[in-house]
Amino acid sequence: MHVVATAGHVDHGKSTLVRALTGRDPDRYAEEKRRGLTLDLGFAWTELDGAGPVAFVDVPGHERFVPTMLAGVGPVPVAVFVVAADGGWMPQSAEHLAALDALGVRHGLLVVTRADLADPAPARERALAELRASSLGDVPAAACSAVTGAGLEEVRATLARVLVGVPAPDVRAPVRFWVDRSFTVTGAGTVVTGTLSAGRIAVGDELRLGERTVHVRGVQSLERDVPHVDAVARVALNLRGVDRRDVGRGDALLTPGTHRETDVLDVRLAVAGDGEPVPAQLVAHLGSAAVPVHVRPLGGDGAEALLRLRSRTALPLRVGDRLLLRDPARHVVLGAATALDVDPPPLRRRGAAAARAAELAGVSGAPDAAGELRRRRLVSGRHLRAMGVEPAGTPVAGDWYADPGFWAGRAERLRALVAGFGATDPLHPGPTLEQARRALGLPALELVEALVAAPLRVSGGRVVERTDDLPAAVERSVALVLADLRREPFAAPDVERLRELRLGRPELAAAVRAGRLERVAEGIVLAPGYRARAVDALRAVPQPFSMSEARRALGTSRRVAVPLLEALDAAGATARDADDRRRLTGR
Repeated sequence: MHVVATAGHVDHGKSTLVRALTGRDPDRYAEEKRRGLTLDLGFAWTELDGAGPVAFVDVPGHERFVPTMLAGVGPVPVAVFVVAADGGWMPQSAEHLAALDALGVRHGLLVVTRADLADPAPARERALAELRASSLGDVPAAACSAVTGAGLEEVRATLARVLVGVPAPDVRAPVRFWVDRSFTVTGAGTVVTGTLSAGRIAVGDELRLGERTVHVRGVQSLERDVPHVDAVARVALNLRGVDRRDVGRGDALLTPGTHRETDVLDVRLAVAGDGEPVPAQLVAHLGSAAVPVHVRPLGGDGAEALLRLRSRTALPLRVGDRLLLRDPARHVVLGAATALDVDPPPLRRRGAAAARAAELAGVSGAPDAAGELRRRRLVSGRHLRAMGVEPAGTPVAGDWYADPGFWAGRAERLRALVAGFGATDPLHPGPTLEQARRALGLPALELVEALVAAPLRVSGGRVVERTDDLPAAVERSVALVLADLRREPFAAPDVERLRELRLGRPELAAAVRAGRLERVAEGIVLAPGYRARAVDALRAVPQPFSMSEARRALGTSRRVAVPLLEALDAAGATARDADDRRRLTGR
């Protein structure tokens, strides 16, 4: 399917042309028919030889309804620009063209209507010259009379040729379906309509509507129920569990996780030739949405302005989106603003705006993973994807990506932090993971763990540095413990012996970090290699063996034997039977 939007001055025959081409009246309201004036978006469709199904979005031309016009053309890739032969180029012709140019519409057709009332040539030549200077460029033109029917076949054939040349949309792209109508159908519930410009929507899909998840109950296109529909297409969706009052024009249904809902963004706007400053209050148009925005200038070079926009309501945005900025007070389309950052940092300090402008000067608006990492330093892949930026490279931990320079700096700071603990108290085991996380300003503990590398290690929930050096007094006490253990390898020193030797918890932790002792359990230490020696001693015991048999073979107390055997269990050297006896595994 192809979707085409009309454009042009009020009363130049847009609706009449659509009616003549399709046989369907796009005006839905009695007031529109009575006044002969389109007040809202209209829809009709037909089949064109060589192009297949073509749906038309008919827009109002009066200056009071420009926001409605923009809601219709926003998601549509092709425009039929209408100029009346007896009217020529008019003010709303210029404003509609400025809107199409700002939206970047590149495919279209000029139709000169009312060719039975005046020579179409002057209107055609003036209109083609105006269109040529816009994003539409050189477009084909056709003249017709919807009243007599003259030229309608030429319009159909020319439009079909234009549509054949339109690039195919990406049906694998994430969905951002802009709603232009919502209503209730008895027995079905809430139905929304819009133009699907990219992606695919199918029955049963889950989509995001603001902060909630909605389910697609039914899909209809061109008045037929279908299991799914691919872009580009006019679509009606029956939504399950959504009240008609909860969804309307300007809302968007989204593939989950693919757009960032934001009310603050930084943009680049091409400055008009008149050099007037950008007004502080504008309306931003995106898709079918029209949102008032407050404008804060950041900087610029005269040819373009870097702006911060703050909207009253959040919009689903991605890097590179084009927003049309319009000054409703002057009925002027200022142009297209390219979204450079949809999650910008706050501007709190004096000079922050100028610094931000300098930072954005080299940002094009094209998704750039390396640039985002350079500016953000650390960001999750999920966050990048929601901004429309595909992560590049390898995550540093989990789904986290980091700028290489920033990551190297965090590692250096962690080493300094651990060394600082050691300088204050050589026996202190180092900062906890949470202390290190806060000191480094990192959002997750897994990032601290990922930074730990030799000579650092994680021990007991703390980041410590392995060292072979102990204070002299501690070294003498440890030597006495090792001498005791050479006589009785599994007779761990008790509380009294440790107190006598002045070996408290910090001193024992330091000895363990230095590799001079091995910790079996809290307050119980043995000489390094105790597991292998215990296995050798237990080989002489009939298998399986009881706790008492093991204690006698090891020559130790129950205080030591219980945690020692549990340590062997954990290492896989022993296995416990159902009757609580153990056997060696041979591992």
